[in-house]
Amino acid sequence: QVHLAESGGDSVQAGGSLRLSCVASGFSFNRRCMAWFRQAPGKEREGVARIYTAAGGGTFAADSVKGRFTISRDNAKNTISLQMNNLKPEDTAMYYCAAGGTYCASGPPRRADYDYWGQGVQVTVSS
Repeated sequence: QVHLAESGGDSVQAGGSLRLSCVASGFSFNRRCMAWFRQAPGKEREGVARIYTAAGGGTFAADSVKGRFTISRDNAKNTISLQMNNLKPEDTAMYYCAAGGTYCASGPPRRADYDYWGQGVQVTVSS
């Protein structure tokens, strides 16, 4: 049974940092492109960052978070992480971990390319 479990969501002040983690089980984690998405109230779910299959492999970050957020993975622990620094109120959203296919499409992660999803964690940034 596929399972993605996020953790690390919290409420912080602007300028603060958080680290989200996602532990995966039930599928071949090290063969999957992995990504983080977020969804703010009233908005569509958007791709934040993605990482290729190999640990230390190529990554992508959306322009809105580039230079502030870093995605990483540990294939030995079936885990991906999202280090979020210099958080802004506009980063407030539910954050979701997602598992895609064996190929990471170029550009921002697209919701349709990801098969498995976690339940999400809330990140709230106050000004």
